[in-house]
Amino acid sequence: MIPTVRLPSGEEVSALGQGTWYMGERRDRRRAEADALRLGLDLGLTLIDTAEMYADGGAEEVVAEAIAGRRDEAFVVSKVYPHNASRSGVPAACARSLKRLRTDRIDLYLLHWRGSHPLEETVAAFEALQRAGKIRHWGVSNFDTDDMEELAEIAGGAACTTDQVLYNPGNRGIEFDLLPWCADRGIPLMAYSPFGHDPARLLRSRALTAVAARHGVTPAQVAIAWSLRSGRVISIPKASSPDHVRDNAAAASVQLTPEDLAEIDAAHPPPARKQSLAML
Repeated sequence: MIPTVRLPSGEEVSALGQGTWYMGERRDRRRAEADALRLGLDLGLTLIDTAEMYADGGAEEVVAEAIAGRRDEAFVVSKVYPHNASRSGVPAACARSLKRLRTDRIDLYLLHWRGSHPLEETVAAFEALQRAGKIRHWGVSNFDTDDMEELAEIAGGAACTTDQVLYNPGNRGIEFDLLPWCADRGIPLMAYSPFGHDPARLLRSRALTAVAARHGVTPAQVAIAWSLRSGRVISIPKASSPDHVRDNAAAASVQLTPEDLAEIDAAHPPPARKQSLAML
């Protein structure tokens, strides 16, 4: 069973989803990538994250193929570029994404990162898309605590559903302030790149390797289980092969012990002070 996370609306979504960054870049790989996403749906990884930025919309086209005939099984997340985040730019970008996704709605639409357009315009555009039934929820990505505080003061800003940020054992800065700020308001975080900036390096961590050996799993599965440990985070690792998808899904059943977590903390300590938000 894949655990779930409750959104502010009360809706529950899969806590372990599927990322699509770098998918759709090669046409000869698209069928295999869509097959991997469909397998993920079969295994309960029903949240699929994509963006208009990924392969210039190519990843959204892969998602469209994966969810064809199964749209109601999937919770689709996509993201709008900051330069498209104006009052008129958001609906135009959303229309293009809907066309590539071959669907009538996006379940969760995010501002990919903060740009020059006023947040008031972006929020107003998101609200208009909700009223029109084009999106069901909206949120943000790569927002630090001060950005979230500013957003919350804007008319309609308190309806933000999530903040998608970089989070893994090697990038824990959000634990100092952003994670508790969101937890206090019932806003789950979405963790991208749960294997870090340099997956090969993080997954060679002695702590993750030792914990993995004790559980008979891989360091990657330990990293995913670690990201899910609080019950307030949605993890979206990418998987473009069947074996990788199965490994990711199996990570949801890994139960880390207090000793495991202490060993990971010793090697990858939580922040003792405010850190700048890390981004990829």
